[in-house]
Amino acid sequence: MSDTNKLPPVIAIDGPSGSGKGTIAKLLAERLNFSLLDSGALYRTAALAALDRRVDLTDEVALAQVAKELDVRFAVHDSQLQVYLEGREVTSDIRMERVSMAASRVAAIPAVRAALLQRQRDFRRLPGLVADGRDMGTTVFPDAQVKIYLTAGAEERARRRAAQLRGEGVSVSLRDLLEDIRARDALDMNREASPLAAAEDAVELDSTGVDIEAVLQRVLTLVLDRIQPGVP
Repeated sequence: MSDTNKLPPVIAIDGPSGSGKGTIAKLLAERLNFSLLDSGALYRTAALAALDRRVDLTDEVALAQVAKELDVRFAVHDSQLQVYLEGREVTSDIRMERVSMAASRVAAIPAVRAALLQRQRDFRRLPGLVADGRDMGTTVFPDAQVKIYLTAGAEERARRRAAQLRGEGVSVSLRDLLEDIRARDALDMNREASPLAAAEDAVELDSTGVDIEAVLQRVLTLVLDRIQPGVP
């Protein structure tokens, strides 16, 4: 048996912002009682720390230092991920649009990605891990037992984000959100370090017009075909 087979199983779910991968990852982790890694939250927290410190987003050396010193903690409360930066809860702060855009820029820097790589791999523990991100199946966990690339049309992703923000009482422009999503996609797909892309052995799913529960069932079918929960 190889060392890889001795490790806890990983389900890697990659895809663009707004594809529903975060929701699917959380529901899947709950169903399987697996740990959850929201890698986007890690990069968003690094971006927020940089913004708070007024670090120039073109200063790669300074941004890498922020990533190395990042004092971040994750917790789950009432089935919701909570994020703490230097002891302060920033769960809502890291979802602000300015932080989202900054995170895409920060995540494109190789030195930042290197600084956060091992932190992400440390989430791999029994009975297993559901990892949500942009390069989970290609870079962070290339040996993942299940790799899924979840996507959706840009317009639908913008509508989902608008509905989420309006539900939180935030007034938003659908046109601005669509432009932001397209700009973020371009940054993520064209960055030099670990660009957003489906792993060669990933199963691609399009969630456009598909109910979340239906997507979850499709993913569960794939997972249970390859992994027996509770057995590494």
